[in-house]
Amino acid sequence: MGSLIDFLKQTGFYLIKENPLCLVMFAIGAVLLYLGIKKKFEPLLLIPIAIGMILTNLPGAGLFHAEIFGGGHIDWSVFAAGNAGLLDYLYIGVKLGIYPCIVFMGVGAMTDFSPMIANPRSMLLGAAAQLGIFVTYAAANGLYKITEGAFGFTAPQSGAIAAIGGADGPTAIYTATKLSPELLGPIAIAAYCYMALVPFIQPPIMKMLTTKKERAIEMKQPRPVSKTMRIIFPVAMIIVVSLLVPTAAPLVGCLMFGNLLRECGATERLSKTVQNELMNIVTILLGVSVGATATAENFLNYNTLLILAIGIVAFSFGTAGGVLLAKFMNLFTKNKINPLIGSAGVSAVPMAARVSQKVGQEENPGNFLLMHAMGPNVTGVIGSAIAAGVLLTLLGH
Repeated sequence: MGSLIDFLKQTGFYLIKENPLCLVMFAIGAVLLYLGIKKKFEPLLLIPIAIGMILTNLPGAGLFHAEIFGGGHIDWSVFAAGNAGLLDYLYIGVKLGIYPCIVFMGVGAMTDFSPMIANPRSMLLGAAAQLGIFVTYAAANGLYKITEGAFGFTAPQSGAIAAIGGADGPTAIYTATKLSPELLGPIAIAAYCYMALVPFIQPPIMKMLTTKKERAIEMKQPRPVSKTMRIIFPVAMIIVVSLLVPTAAPLVGCLMFGNLLRECGATERLSKTVQNELMNIVTILLGVSVGATATAENFLNYNTLLILAIGIVAFSFGTAGGVLLAKFMNLFTKNKINPLIGSAGVSAVPMAARVSQKVGQEENPGNFLLMHAMGPNVTGVIGSAIAAGVLLTLLGH
């Protein structure tokens, strides 16, 4: 009987009483599973994140130990002693910045930069959409300074949260890992949830900032881009961006390497592997690892709610930045830009571009904005990586 009692005391059911908040985390994980499976909200990431969240909060399982990665360093002695859990091993890829970079490689292999190359003006729109990142950083850190730490976030935390405004999940995860790993779970969940909600968040902002006449503007189809130019572009971007913002080199380098595999025509097998098998494997590992950081202690606090609120602000300013710059450019250009494509500067590819197309056709059924919107959209991927590099540089990481 004594042995049976000892066994029962070691079960998770008994240990729940020591940490009843794990039940709340199970419920949150169930909600994320519902959003991913039933509502199709970024299912490729939300479902692995939800499972990682449930696993890390299992009482007594010991799958993840946040203290191993505390203080910005990895306590390798725990791994040497064999005391680390499964999720500890998987999380090393996040901590070292490996998974986000490989995901960027896959994104590059799936991305056609031709619309951006054909219309260089779209680069400015993609850059303007990064307004959300810097406004969010200033607001979050400014509130912290004004209230003397009572509200808001420190500079590194603000930088990590601000990356949500780029609408780029891997960039947000990469930046959070470097600047504020304790906020990684809430930041990742906010980033991917809001990316899934782009079709609902953006249209009201787009319509509020534009007139019916502006939304009906028709644009000429982009000029064709030669294969030579498509090959030169990724190589040039690696060199130029990395020299300008060295801290952005890991993300931009992997993004452009993946794109070169796609465009060069000599590495079709590698391109397909990066787009499919490698991308799928790393997506699973990344999602589960990020979910592992969402322990009850780190997740169930007012900071999580504040991050979710700030995320909406970040997306809104990013959307507005691209639209307003397009309107401003129209004051000085003969060939007018439909301001709706500016909203696609947030790097939710290709969802944001499709939203521009949909809203444009509501005003003018004969309007085809998708390829034009893809220019700012793919620029936003590069822009978010550069913006993250700027934050890492300014904040000393």
